[in-house]
Amino acid sequence: MEDTKKNIFFKNKYWAIVLVAQFLLFYILSKLDVAIQYFSNLFEWKKSLHILIFSKLGSSVGDVIYTLVILFLLYSIFIILKKRKNADLRRVFLLLNISYFIYQCFWGMLYFQRPIIDKFQKREITDQDLKTLTIKYLNLCKATREKVSENKNGIFLVNDINAIKKEILHQQTQLPLLITSKAPIQTLSVKPSLYNKIMNYTGILGYYNPFTAEAQFNPNLPSTQLPFTLAHEMSHQLGYAREQEASFIAFLCAKNSQNLDLNYSAQLYVLKSLLRNLAIKNPGFVKQVLSQYSEKMKRDRLNDLNFYKRYDGLLSDVFGITNDLFLKSNQQEGRITYSYFINLLIAYEA
Repeated sequence: MEDTKKNIFFKNKYWAIVLVAQFLLFYILSKLDVAIQYFSNLFEWKKSLHILIFSKLGSSVGDVIYTLVILFLLYSIFIILKKRKNADLRRVFLLLNISYFIYQCFWGMLYFQRPIIDKFQKREITDQDLKTLTIKYLNLCKATREKVSENKNGIFLVNDINAIKKEILHQQTQLPLLITSKAPIQTLSVKPSLYNKIMNYTGILGYYNPFTAEAQFNPNLPSTQLPFTLAHEMSHQLGYAREQEASFIAFLCAKNSQNLDLNYSAQLYVLKSLLRNLAIKNPGFVKQVLSQYSEKMKRDRLNDLNFYKRYDGLLSDVFGITNDLFLKSNQQEGRITYSYFINLLIAYEA
């Protein structure tokens, strides 16, 4: 039996070598500006058509594909372990090779684009800068919160999610040319994930599917987070792979919008990001700011905390750690720090 096992892996070593060669190839390409620019241009060339093709169906095509692939892999692994069939292992290796190649060409190489921060003048960030912005966004949140709708329990409630999607699409056409030269998308392809119940337990708010160009979101999120999550995932569709840059573009889309739900969600995101950066060195200041939340904001915050407490557990920790490792492997800071977003915010606000 052991000889058979060795034999099927030996017969498929070619595909394993090809996969390793791909890892090496794309690693080398990620160090070359001309290659990065080529893949950025490829993304710009194909993105509108890519989005259009998969936007026609109301449900998530990408999630269906993921489900079929997972089932195929599980079945293949079972057959390989049980029957030691050479053809099944070959199909697994072939699928991995094709998927990895498409992922890198369509998305993976975009993580190595020139950072947005390079377009701003470099400056040191002080605690006072953070505190000043925190007070500014606290006051903005308090003012905007008075204008939005709420449910019978006094919790912020999004009025019209489709209106928010369309507004984000419009605001992408208004982005400053000094910051982005990426062409805005023309078609909505923003869909609730078929895995939304599982997402409740993972801490994942949304994700971009590079194979179908769909922006996925968890429709069960509290209304405070839903509009900004939509803007964030739609920023990925523009071609911003880095998480913090997608958040910054989402912030820009929300900043000048007339949609109050989008305003409030983005302002809260900024405020919470600032407070996280101040929490370690200035816990007293953070506590003081939280105490200055309006009563309506306090209700919203408690609702958010209850949502995550309800679904907190081992699964959220596992996904948090793996997501952190993934972000760091793609030259991002991970979920622990928001300093890159804060750098972008202060560079823009200065």
